[in-house]
Amino acid sequence: MSRVPLRIAILGYGQIAQTQHVPSITANPDLDLVACITRRDIAPQGVPISASVAQLQASGLAVDAVSLCNTPGERMSTAFEVIAAGWHTMLEKPPAATLGAALAIEQAARDANVSLFASWHSRFAPAVAAAKRVLAGKRIDRIEIQWREDVRKWHPGQDWIWETSGFGVFDPGVNALSIATEILPCEIEVAAAQLQVPANRQMPIAAHLHFNGKGVPDAATASFDWRETAGEQWAIHVDHEGGSLALLDGGARLLIDDAPVAVGDEGEYPRLYRHFVDLMRESASDVDLRPMRLVADAFLIGNREVTDEFSI
Repeated sequence: MSRVPLRIAILGYGQIAQTQHVPSITANPDLDLVACITRRDIAPQGVPISASVAQLQASGLAVDAVSLCNTPGERMSTAFEVIAAGWHTMLEKPPAATLGAALAIEQAARDANVSLFASWHSRFAPAVAAAKRVLAGKRIDRIEIQWREDVRKWHPGQDWIWETSGFGVFDPGVNALSIATEILPCEIEVAAAQLQVPANRQMPIAAHLHFNGKGVPDAATASFDWRETAGEQWAIHVDHEGGSLALLDGGARLLIDDAPVAVGDEGEYPRLYRHFVDLMRESASDVDLRPMRLVADAFLIGNREVTDEFSI
């Protein structure tokens, strides 16, 4: 017997909601997209619009869950509203603008007895689970993360991402950190950080991190850069006892000892929403703030270098 679909609304209808969230929701037989909360007059065809959480709640429309796709700076207040309404909640990454806000959202969900999923979509890339199995229990000898892309291509016109709650280059960089914290058998900590910040911006355009921690090798680094115009580089290279591993294309491809391994090609967001459905069915939550903590630590101890002005 088929299960009754869970009724879900999305909050925010920007690029990522349109290209990833909505197609994944509508393709999932366990979900029914019933509302779009947005201040814009645009929504998926046939889906009613509400201007706010309060308006949706007042409409009387039956809702089980809300997926928050708005900016990190708006996240805490809207998450509080959604949770207070008794609706299960999914947070697009990063879960909030600060660690304190993310922890407050987690506590609110716990107090309200609703499921909370602080999602890290890159963890659902096809090769991530296989990489984790390869590295389980292994000594790690080298970690090198290269996460480089063209901000003008991937975030055109998005000025908010340069503001104090926008994360700058750590918006994509946290994807790499979410994968690293998932696959590595050791816990990485930020030992040092160099942050390059354009003279006319608040957030960094590039960052270089060095990691330490129990079981973490001396050769453990991450390099994030938004000025890459020769093509994206989303790669994690790990040398371990007995071999090497490379996650390429943001976790879409896996090499073991330089040989490609078949991992399938399903996208991240369909898997992500299946996990959210499982959490709701099981009255469970999934909140792992380690990637965000690494970003916060980089800002706490990082050396700030002012670089050339940058316009988008």
